[in-house]
Amino acid sequence: MSAGRVLLWIILPYLALATFVVGHWWRYRSDRFGWGARSTQILERKILGWASPAFHFGILAAAGGHVIGLVIPASLTEALGISENGYHWFAAIAGALAGLVTVVGFLGLMYRRSTNARVRRTTTPADMITYFLLTFLVLQGTWIAFAENLLGSSPYHYRDSVGVWWRSLFALQPDVDAVTGAPFLYQLHAVCAWAFWAFFPFSRLVHLWSLPVPYIGRPHILYRRRFAAPRRRRTALAARRRTP
Repeated sequence: MSAGRVLLWIILPYLALATFVVGHWWRYRSDRFGWGARSTQILERKILGWASPAFHFGILAAAGGHVIGLVIPASLTEALGISENGYHWFAAIAGALAGLVTVVGFLGLMYRRSTNARVRRTTTPADMITYFLLTFLVLQGTWIAFAENLLGSSPYHYRDSVGVWWRSLFALQPDVDAVTGAPFLYQLHAVCAWAFWAFFPFSRLVHLWSLPVPYIGRPHILYRRRFAAPRRRRTALAARRRTP
């Protein structure tokens, strides 16, 4: 086995996984108060109001499709009565829709950040690297979903190659031959994905793990005025309280 194949399909995945796990631990220990999305909603809301939900829902749907395609082997879906052709068309249509929504939201967020001076000033070098990696991943994934799987004359079934290799990594028996038989675009997408996950702990994307679970049982916050209300308003409020 050549050194290049070992580097790309064995060392890179395990190095990315180790960086992903250790990086989160280090980030939480050293930058706990910086663990968040650093929201810029107060600076601009009009574009953010539609672009952010579109990007988040689209990327979550796309990620869910990737997990199903990589984790669940074709033999299991066939045993459940889902033919490979049926699964392919369902995955192609759902993936294309998810990719389209993600692209629309991502372009809106990029337009907002590049045209709004106040939002642009909050951009850090880590944000630039994140956007660079996301641009490659989103465009590659959308192209694969539309050009290769949905509209292509001979769609490629990546579960028989990339999926087999991905599962073999977690079984600690990397099947390099499986992934090297995949088309170049799929291989490039896999390499970019590992680079993205390796950088994930050092970006603002860590807010993905900050689910506001304690807020479910948290008591209401009572806000009080710092200064007394005008006399006319105090009189009206007092009269309202006395009314049964």
